[in-house]
Amino acid sequence: MPPRSLTLTFPGFTGFVRRIILANIIVFFALALLGLAAPTLRNFVVAWLAFSPALTLRGALWQPLTYSFLHFGLFQILFSMLSLWFIGSFLESSRGPRWVAELYFASVLGTALTALLLSLTRLAWFPAHLTLTGSSGGIFGIFIGFAVLFGELEIYLFPLPIRIRAKYLAVIYVLIACFMSLRGDVANIANLGGALAGWLYARSAPARGIAFRTSEWYFGLRNAWYRRKRRRAARKFEVYMGKQGRTDVHFDKDGKYIDPDKNKDNWVN
Repeated sequence: MPPRSLTLTFPGFTGFVRRIILANIIVFFALALLGLAAPTLRNFVVAWLAFSPALTLRGALWQPLTYSFLHFGLFQILFSMLSLWFIGSFLESSRGPRWVAELYFASVLGTALTALLLSLTRLAWFPAHLTLTGSSGGIFGIFIGFAVLFGELEIYLFPLPIRIRAKYLAVIYVLIACFMSLRGDVANIANLGGALAGWLYARSAPARGIAFRTSEWYFGLRNAWYRRKRRRAARKFEVYMGKQGRTDVHFDKDGKYIDPDKNKDNWVN
């Protein structure tokens, strides 16, 4: 039974949440040092990793994922990583690191896909050279997934003396993003796509994640194929031995050899 309230204090720092936060921090400081040592190279790396719809359509297929590791400004990465730490760790303790990782990257991809579709509409207010950076879309999806699973959970916004249910807090965040979108902030529109992807994943994904379910499906098909091959080989061998005068060679429905001496011993006993 899930808890009825959650205080936003420092949770455990483990699993996928720890790995993704450390990766973001490492990239942030690496780019900061590179900017001091070689600004031109740093700008090239940023342009290579940031999401650009035009470049993605030309073959930069890594950008819908790599853009989420780029943060500019200490306050931006601090707020983003703390949000991911608080909410992601709670989800991870409930659903596991695989599920949270899939939810996060599904939201990151949903954000990029929304920006890509917007770029194809050729709307007048859409910037000609949009560049997306930051993990806000993935974190938005994490928060929406949290609200889907634990909507009735009351969150204490420590250190503020405020208590609000997760589903209402999610609605507030969505409304803020919608308001910012009406002011022409394309990044917030893209983040709404990440929120939608997080909602769809949280509503439809199995408890142990899509990758686990896919691997079960794959290994189930593979084992069924091997069993079919074994049955066919057993039937062929049984026919061959019958032609050799050995009518005592038999296999069961799974292609396993039936030992006649063992059955005879059981009958005698």
